[in-house]
Amino acid sequence: MTKITKAAAIGGGVIGGGWIARLALNGIDVKVFDPHPEAKRKIDEVIDNARRAYKRMAVKGLPREGEVTYSLSIAEAVAGADLIQESVPERLDVKLKTLAEIDAAAPVDALIGSSTSGFKATDMAKDLRHPERFLVAHPFNPVYLLPINEIVPGEKTSKEAVERAREAYTSIGMKCVVLTKEIDAFVGNRLLEAAWREALWLIKDGICTVEELDDIMRYGFGMRWAQMGMFQTYRIAGGEAGMRHFMAQFGPALSWPWTKLMDVPEFNDELVDLVAKQSDDQSSKWSIRELERIRDENLIGIMEALAKAENGQGWGAGELHNSYVTRLGKGAPKISKAAEKAKATKPRKVGAKKKG
Repeated sequence: MTKITKAAAIGGGVIGGGWIARLALNGIDVKVFDPHPEAKRKIDEVIDNARRAYKRMAVKGLPREGEVTYSLSIAEAVAGADLIQESVPERLDVKLKTLAEIDAAAPVDALIGSSTSGFKATDMAKDLRHPERFLVAHPFNPVYLLPINEIVPGEKTSKEAVERAREAYTSIGMKCVVLTKEIDAFVGNRLLEAAWREALWLIKDGICTVEELDDIMRYGFGMRWAQMGMFQTYRIAGGEAGMRHFMAQFGPALSWPWTKLMDVPEFNDELVDLVAKQSDDQSSKWSIRELERIRDENLIGIMEALAKAENGQGWGAGELHNSYVTRLGKGAPKISKAAEKAKATKPRKVGAKKKG
């Protein structure tokens, strides 16, 4: 199996920082290049939150944390890397320039993955000298906890690189879905974009507030999707007759006026202000870091609950969670029996003696 020992992260924003945290907490040394003056502070804060989450999640222990170092150039960052993750801003011109620099300086056998939210690998690889080792590796935020990774090869990506990428990302606890056909925005973001457009119409038309819409998701179908996805959920909705009955019963609704999906609202300042104000009303009492920690606790709770299903074998993401926690524990430093005994027999401090 392809094993990552050294990685490079080019770009350390929300997604790049999440990659850095996942890699480091799996015991992998990471070299980072991000020219933003606040990059180190932001990345360190993300790693702190990830470290806190992993201490809660990895009940069987963690490997020694990989070293995160900051480089002054792309060439310095990618030197000696097995895996290079590009996570620069979502502008094609920026990505083309960055990837060309990575390709020119990277070791010949290094894998290069892009965290792009929607650009095709073929389009991004057009100026690369070695497009055969480049592909899309699209995660979801927070990268250090959510395991899904959409792997999308380009026209010139080799089959060997796809398999190496699958093995490499799997080794750090990810569920890799390899798409054999390129499409803009892949699968996850196309689904999210459809829901996002409909949500904007519902807010704009005054049907509900952002908080009401979020409540309908998180108290309802969101929890179903978390452990079964869409089609398995709908199969159950068909009863004993299964998916065929569900399709026959609800298929005609596709022609009913239940969506404004193809009629996109004008994305103007008025709509932005409306959504932003309602979002502030909903969430401004928490800082972003507090919301991240709340989110992390909730995600771990869901995964732990799913891990107990099927008599402890786990269901869906819970099954993967069980194997991932076990894998993390195998890399943790071993504690000698003498140290365990000493820890167990050490007297507990119950508090200072009162003076008087």
